[in-house]
Amino acid sequence: MQKFFVENSQIKNDIVEIIGNDVNHISNVLRLQKQDKIIICNKEENKSYQAIITEIEKEKVTCQIEKIIEETTESNVHITIFQGLPKADKMEYIIQKATEIGVNEIIPISMTRSIVKIKESEATKKIERWQKIAEVAAKQSKRDRIPTIGKIQTIDKIEIQNFDLFLIAYEEEKEKTLKSVLKKLENKDQINIGILIGPEGGIEPKEVEYITQKGGISVTLGNRILRTETASIYIASNIMYELEE
Repeated sequence: MQKFFVENSQIKNDIVEIIGNDVNHISNVLRLQKQDKIIICNKEENKSYQAIITEIEKEKVTCQIEKIIEETTESNVHITIFQGLPKADKMEYIIQKATEIGVNEIIPISMTRSIVKIKESEATKKIERWQKIAEVAAKQSKRDRIPTIGKIQTIDKIEIQNFDLFLIAYEEEKEKTLKSVLKKLENKDQINIGILIGPEGGIEPKEVEYITQKGGISVTLGNRILRTETASIYIASNIMYELEE
């Protein structure tokens, strides 16, 4: 069954009204008909429902909720990637693939070695575009929620205390491996992990020092130097592999 995301305002008394681009997708791309069944995901409450199409109109598709879907495609591991701002196409790639893997939040970070500098006047449109990419990727991978793309921040705004574990992918780290750090975790049932990834030029030693003083842990990702877009996907994938239940 196809999956569609809606907001609270679109659900009233077990009736769902699908609007916007999804209407065209339902009627003209998928060519669904009345009585076909789809999955509805509530963006705000992260709940999924099985629903049946009752009416297809030009501007909206109306559905009747049949039941709550108890199963979830979401992981017990909550990952937030703090991504040092890379070039635009790389950021889009990271968002798309991180969404497919199961990352929950991606926050762009303006760092010392970031080549890209986004003006405040351009930031809102950038984030809206990135959020749309996350939504499309979430639909494609049949996730139950859309990852949040946060506002562009600086490194001093990262609230490390909100995480059970905060990692820094640092090429100069030679001792602590990702696997060794993850093995020390006591509670793996529900865990909240933050990851800092540098931009194309890497992370400045002062930035690593700042985060480690706050409680972050620098880890090596191996003997090879990875591109920023590779490092994000590599570390998130390995965390999921080690901890996901």
